[in-house]
Amino acid sequence: MADDQQVPDIADGANGWAILDPADPRLQAVNESQQFTPYLLDYMKNKWSLVDQGFDYNVVAVFGSQSTGKSTLLNRLFGTNFDVMSETSRQQTTKGIWVSKADNAPLLVLDVEGTDGRERGEDQDFERKSALFSLAISEVLIINMWENQVGLYNGANMGLLKTVFDVNLQLFQSQGSPKTCLFFVIRDFTGMTPLESLAESVKGDLERIWAGLNKPEGKENAVIGDFFEFRYAGMPHKVFQPEKFEEAAKNLRASFYEKGSPDFTFKPIFHKAIPADGFPKFAESIWEKIVSNRDLDLPTQQQLLAQYRCDEIMRVAYEAFMEKVQGYQSQLEFGKVLEQLGGESQEAYSQALEAFDKDASRYNKDVYQKKRGEFIDKMSKVLQVYFVQQLRNLHKRALALFQQTLTDKLKADESDFAAKLRDARGVAENYYRGVAEATKLEDANWSFDEYYAQFVAEIEEIASKKRQEAMDKVVKGSEKSITDGLTEPIEVLLNESNPDLWHGVVDTFKETISKTEATLQSQLAGFESSADEITSAVGDMKLRAWQVLQEILRNEFADVKVIERLRTRFESKFRYDEHGLPKLWKPGDDIDGAFTRARNEADKLWQLYSKMDVPLEELDQTIVSDERFDKQSLVVLSPAKLQALRDKFKKEADLLFVEAKRSMVVTTAKIPPWFIVMTVMLGWNEFTTVLYNPIYFVTLLFIAAGVYAVWYTGTARPVLNIARAMLKESGNQVGLKLREKGVNVDGIMDGTLLRNSTTMAVDGVKRMQKEMGRSATMPDRRRHSGHDDDVELVPTARSAQRAAERRRTTVGHVDN
Repeated sequence: MADDQQVPDIADGANGWAILDPADPRLQAVNESQQFTPYLLDYMKNKWSLVDQGFDYNVVAVFGSQSTGKSTLLNRLFGTNFDVMSETSRQQTTKGIWVSKADNAPLLVLDVEGTDGRERGEDQDFERKSALFSLAISEVLIINMWENQVGLYNGANMGLLKTVFDVNLQLFQSQGSPKTCLFFVIRDFTGMTPLESLAESVKGDLERIWAGLNKPEGKENAVIGDFFEFRYAGMPHKVFQPEKFEEAAKNLRASFYEKGSPDFTFKPIFHKAIPADGFPKFAESIWEKIVSNRDLDLPTQQQLLAQYRCDEIMRVAYEAFMEKVQGYQSQLEFGKVLEQLGGESQEAYSQALEAFDKDASRYNKDVYQKKRGEFIDKMSKVLQVYFVQQLRNLHKRALALFQQTLTDKLKADESDFAAKLRDARGVAENYYRGVAEATKLEDANWSFDEYYAQFVAEIEEIASKKRQEAMDKVVKGSEKSITDGLTEPIEVLLNESNPDLWHGVVDTFKETISKTEATLQSQLAGFESSADEITSAVGDMKLRAWQVLQEILRNEFADVKVIERLRTRFESKFRYDEHGLPKLWKPGDDIDGAFTRARNEADKLWQLYSKMDVPLEELDQTIVSDERFDKQSLVVLSPAKLQALRDKFKKEADLLFVEAKRSMVVTTAKIPPWFIVMTVMLGWNEFTTVLYNPIYFVTLLFIAAGVYAVWYTGTARPVLNIARAMLKESGNQVGLKLREKGVNVDGIMDGTLLRNSTTMAVDGVKRMQKEMGRSATMPDRRRHSGHDDDVELVPTARSAQRAAERRRTTVGHVDN
């Protein structure tokens, strides 16, 4: 060793480290307190001279049960000086993990504390960590076992290997990782069982262990051969076959030293690709990762038993618990609210937990408490699902209860709406909270605040909607009362059409909205409306009342109604006297003067009807000051429409004037008495013939009855139209036959003569009807002039105009 090389002095035994001679080449890499040495780099540099080797070095470790001769084997193979067990005391010699350099080779050798030692008892924590550390950093792991342990699970450390394989696969193996050689050395090999058979048995056990591992993502289909290679060697008994033992040790040593041999153990695929100067840090980081990994904190045998039994007890208790509560699921999914759910589920929960505690509390306390917590969580999760579904159903049920309660309270009347709304809401909210609290599990930290907040938000939304609907109903009711209060009085005022018409309309409007305002304020007080809300509602009501008034006026000032009122005013002055009796015009009566006076009286209505002639100050100022009020709404009839109605009424008045003139002519034209005497004398024979002949007499009666029926029902025109159509069609058929015979009948049978004669007959019958019914119908017309459905026998202007046109057509045809 060079003079300048300094070797750290760790012979003081501080902090649990072994006391060593400074000249000893060994180093305790990990002590019993699971602390990693800080001196590995110094040893590799100053004692072992391996730092400058680069990648030209190897690492081998040994793994196996305590007192199986692991240290002895390493000393024989690699020339190390690890402590070996005394042949007489048989107690643990290697404590922790030791490392030393092999003789005459750049090879690090790790001697690992044996497994299943009585000194550590059931504490297998260090065994797992040291085995995993050896597997992770070494290229070759020598697994030392007795021949009689092959095929045993615990004796061959298969349980420990399963744990080590599992964690190693998760922590240190990835795609392209170097393989590790598992070199099984069978001690006290007798040769009775061939080595190949023992190797097959060991490999079969390892493959079964590997198949049962919980492989991480991406390695589900990996096989043990992807990460490990296997070598096997038999070592005879050291005491009873010393020569064979030494010979086998020599052959085995050669496989580790002779690089040119085909049996050389250190293949390039096993090297970790860590340079020698980085190996100390690499080893230290591997150890720190292993120490901090919780997957290695596996239970002792006592804990394993407790886990097994607690799981079994939990399973039985859970099945009994589920048998009691699983029936709730279908009912809850159906939308039911199970008010008894809380009590019954709490009882099932307590009984299951009590059954678990009774049997499981006798086992390991830590395991029992852990499993008890798991059991509580497992049952709580089931009941929490029911709890959440119960809250959802409860949400719907409570909302329905709120609406039903409010509806029942409003059936009698809708007064004091706000108080009834509060009562209904209180019933629903108390029901929700009561059922929700009763459904909670006592031991669970459940909260329904979020669900309750959603319920309250929705009930507030519904309450607001219900309040608005009720207020709209009140406002709508006020609108109906306004319509009822204005329609009939305004119709009466318009029928009278006095000069102060519009003052009467405005007074009626004010009186109506005043009553409605008082009623509306009283009703809105029951909604606990603010003063601003009431003022706004009253303002809207008044403006809506003004709109209702405009609608009524538009209906009342339709063309038909305006003309009817004008005609009624005109006829009251023209066709009736000051006593209200119908006038019968006689020669010498001043028809022109009466017509002028009546027309002037009707003309007064045009100015009255043109607009609402009242000052704005007389209207309600709330309406006038509203931006939605339009002054143009005071205009009732526009100038263009006014002129059109005047022209239409003038035509009807002129026709009534012409009709009056014509009635005077009819009254004046009387039949001379001599004509009546002459008719009786010349027709006496025919009269007596008809009177004394039953056939003629009965026929005459039928004809008279038919004429009377036609006259009485007013169907003379349809009957004559049918007759005229029949005659016309007969004439056409006769004319067609005559034309086929070569007879010229143009102008004779083309229907003109028949049409003219029929038209004259119709006019004659209508004149007879008018003259016969005039005196009988005039009083009735006076009484019922205000009803649209009365039958008017006195010719209207339009019927008189049509009659005059027909007469002109008939005269024209006759002249032709």
